[in-house]
Amino acid sequence: MTIGLLGRKIGMTRVFTEDGISIPVSVVEVLPNRVSQIKTIDTDGYVAVQLTGGEKKSSHVNKPLTGHFAKAQIDAGDMLCEFRVDSVDEFSPGQVISINDIFNEGQFVDVAANSKGKGFAGTVKRYNFRTQDATHGNSRSHRVVGSIGQNQTPGRVFKGKKMAGHMGNVRCTTQTLELVRVDKERNLLLIKGAIPGHPGARVEVRPAVKKRVGGEA
Repeated sequence: MTIGLLGRKIGMTRVFTEDGISIPVSVVEVLPNRVSQIKTIDTDGYVAVQLTGGEKKSSHVNKPLTGHFAKAQIDAGDMLCEFRVDSVDEFSPGQVISINDIFNEGQFVDVAANSKGKGFAGTVKRYNFRTQDATHGNSRSHRVVGSIGQNQTPGRVFKGKKMAGHMGNVRCTTQTLELVRVDKERNLLLIKGAIPGHPGARVEVRPAVKKRVGGEA
């Protein structure tokens, strides 16, 4: 288990290789993170490092969090996240961690964030159901779900039945994405492909679990 960093999704663009090949990349701004708490077996029952990123006005921080940040002697951040680690010997409250300490070009990373919210959606959009006949007597049921159960037996709708409802805005992780470029001067990570979240969304970037640098599993 390794530590990651908190950042914000800027958007998408593309970069070109020396051969002229266009690579779509997601741009993530990762400002230096600060260690806000160290968790150990004795105090919390598990080992983890809590990080905060970004900035937040002191007037917008509630009293519990104000005391929490003051205990670590750091400025208030607008993001908090824990990373499970094997050992916390190399970490201390108030320590600053930047992209230079963790990420390198060519490395593979996992990115976690809340997906874009789609609001209330029907089954065609939400689960890719096929639509019913456009004509032949069907005048008002083109996108309805159809039958959702049986008759008196069992006399209920089974749990987990795919129906219309809220779509998106759930935490998801995209794994094993290549880190195409690391802009250390501007604190930017250029990650190959798409990542969850809208522009400006909070994201967690950590070294890939399933793949390491150089293609080793």
